[in-house]
Amino acid sequence: MSEKTTANLAGAKSEKREKFVKLAEGRTRNAIKSIRVIGKLGNKNAYQFDDTDVQKIVRALQKEIDALKARMSSTTGKDSVDFQL
Repeated sequence: MSEKTTANLAGAKSEKREKFVKLAEGRTRNAIKSIRVIGKLGNKNAYQFDDTDVQKIVRALQKEIDALKARMSSTTGKDSVDFQL
């Protein structure tokens, strides 16, 4: 490979990394905020729920975390959201 080709590849790699970091940080912050909003449903003075509801929410979130891990370590993934109490 020529020096110019190597430099172009390094530049493209750097741009992809910067884009990943920017998007990952923003999306992770949004996900954390959303989880905190769900946590606010724990106010028993304002809402009625039981342990079964909590377990369903936690299982759904854990399922998505597991899917995230799988997508980040392979090229296949599931994009649908299927949650229901």
